[in-house]
Amino acid sequence: MDSITCPACNDGGEHMRMRNVLLALAAATGLAATSLSMSMAAAPTPQPGSLDKYDITGTYVSGLSSGGYMANQLHVAYSGLFQGAGIFSAGAYDCAQNSVNTALYACMDTFQKRKTPAELEQLTRSRAAAGTVDPPQNLSGDPVWLFHGSADDTVDRAVNDDLATYYRDFGARVVYNNTTAAGHAWISPIGPNSCGSTSSPYVNKCGTTDPVKEMLGHLFGQVNAAASTLTGKLVQFDQSRHVPGGNPASVSMGREGFAYVPQACETGPCKLMVTLHGCYQYYGLVGNALMDKGYLNEYADTNNMIVLYPQATTMTGNPRGCWDWWGYQSAQYPLKTGPQMTAVVNMVKAMAGGGQPTSTTAPTTTTTQPLPECVTASNYAHTTAGRAYAAAGLTYAMGSSQSLGLWNTYTTSSIRQTSPNYWVKC
Repeated sequence: MDSITCPACNDGGEHMRMRNVLLALAAATGLAATSLSMSMAAAPTPQPGSLDKYDITGTYVSGLSSGGYMANQLHVAYSGLFQGAGIFSAGAYDCAQNSVNTALYACMDTFQKRKTPAELEQLTRSRAAAGTVDPPQNLSGDPVWLFHGSADDTVDRAVNDDLATYYRDFGARVVYNNTTAAGHAWISPIGPNSCGSTSSPYVNKCGTTDPVKEMLGHLFGQVNAAASTLTGKLVQFDQSRHVPGGNPASVSMGREGFAYVPQACETGPCKLMVTLHGCYQYYGLVGNALMDKGYLNEYADTNNMIVLYPQATTMTGNPRGCWDWWGYQSAQYPLKTGPQMTAVVNMVKAMAGGGQPTSTTAPTTTTTQPLPECVTASNYAHTTAGRAYAAAGLTYAMGSSQSLGLWNTYTTSSIRQTSPNYWVKC
């Protein structure tokens, strides 16, 4: 979540930080707004199209702020799919615990107590045991690159430190850049903002440093010099084809998404980088700013890398167009079943598999299977039948761990089985 600056607040750091947090809370609940200028950058002209299949050799994820939290959620929940992560200014997995207050006061600033990395690691193991996220053992050995600017007062340094600890405890190979005097932003050699800025479009330049090269070099092992001229295409696709239910607005995602595809990737093997914008940084507000000035496309051209730019947008409870890392849209936000998580993974899967040999056999006729029927019963009956389990007086669906309410014979719920021992709410 990106900060709301207070130019008149210059009477002391702690007072200004508290003022910023209070303003951020107002904005998060729809009580405040900020006027931001539109940035129309000279990115490649978007070409309407769809997400074609390519020969994807590895999938990675990166993001800033809310996009950084989302990048971590994707890496953790789908650790069997994503092979590494690059994160600008975010905290550990599910720090927010489905609470906007916790998100603001514990996971951006540190006025409230937050769960320790060890507690969040155990939560991850428990969810993996229930099948709602992939086994965290997959994170061992994964390259992870983290960045926090010393002038970043939006997400506290201690919160970023927790993310580094979380990853290291699971055996990831972590590189943590926390010495650059940057504000809360994506840092790029061609960023339009000054290094210490925290303002739209949240892409800063910090002298001759190139954190994007650092990130990609750590993730890939080595990286070729960036291209001076772009030769690929920027595809604009309809995100509704990949969103559960087909309505992006219902899950706070925009109608359009984008993918930068270098010429080499049209016919040869390439890596895939999923890049997630921060709050106030979505296409409908800042145009091509991140896609043009983030300096990823330049490296994509010379390193056989496709860049996927999914887009969030605003909705009730999310006036700043953030990715869901505190539960504004769904309590399942950090799980494999989270609507936004599912949508992004559907995009990744739509692009994978292009390098597999074409079958010479006749195509197999397939039919769409109907959804399993819903089972409506008391929560007590669900648990005795093995469809749910009880903990601390509450009932949770088996497998998905979705909350069904109080555990008794009076509270009823409707659930369906989508795979063996995996039940979800209807």
